[in-house]
Amino acid sequence: MILLDGFAVANERNLALKQLTDEHLRKGERLPKLAIILIGDNPASLSYVKGKGKACAVAGILHELHHLPEDTKQENVAALIETLNQDSTVDGMILQLPIPRHLDEEVLINLIKKEKDADGFHVINQGNLYQKRPTIEPATPKGIMTLLAHYDIKISGLNAVIVGRSNIVGFPVARLLMDQGATITVCHRQTKDLGFHTRQADLLVVASGKPHLVTKDMVKEGAIVVDVGVNRVDGKLIGDVDFDEVKDICSYITPVPKGVGPMTINALLENTYKLYLSHSKEA
Repeated sequence: MILLDGFAVANERNLALKQLTDEHLRKGERLPKLAIILIGDNPASLSYVKGKGKACAVAGILHELHHLPEDTKQENVAALIETLNQDSTVDGMILQLPIPRHLDEEVLINLIKKEKDADGFHVINQGNLYQKRPTIEPATPKGIMTLLAHYDIKISGLNAVIVGRSNIVGFPVARLLMDQGATITVCHRQTKDLGFHTRQADLLVVASGKPHLVTKDMVKEGAIVVDVGVNRVDGKLIGDVDFDEVKDICSYITPVPKGVGPMTINALLENTYKLYLSHSKEA
């Protein structure tokens, strides 16, 4: 079994970004900037935002955090997004999810200009993805594909099974895998006999949000397993895959933590840099 070490790969790529941003500084150009909107005090979100800040520092990308109270009204969040849309020094913007239930997530995400959508969630950017047009790819699927490529895992011809059908992970990662020649099965909570489908997978991507949903008996010998889940159970972070069981029969597997998570943050920063370059050409 080979561990897909997202932490090491992401750090290497963030350091490579630092070389690029240092070159812009030497030329007297401004640095890329990422704006993060965080609403409320969700412990997981606070942790994620802290991790994104640390990665920005490594990569030489400026970041500014807009931390709003839990009870912030929709119109106030919308006004902040519009201000950041108009700020020429902001290249990328994200709305840290989840947000409080009284706010409309879909509306707020689509208020972010598609040219500043560092998470790749805007409906137009996702539409471009599904039509195989140039776009900003959603950060987690992009990070997964980058990690697989780093380990020279060939996608073409594989049976890929994705557990989860969200617009954040499941749907877009299915599209990206299909684009590279995989045969796709997307499973979800209505799927009958989940194990039957997961046992067909040469490549299994699990993004269900249910701790240890996938057990050893649900995985084919020699499969490549990508665990997107991050669940806090008894104070410990665990994935959607029972790592200790499954690691003995698969060929590759991501750990939780330090697997997909760091790659998602790296993809976010690479998206921000890509947006920065497009803005620099327009200036």
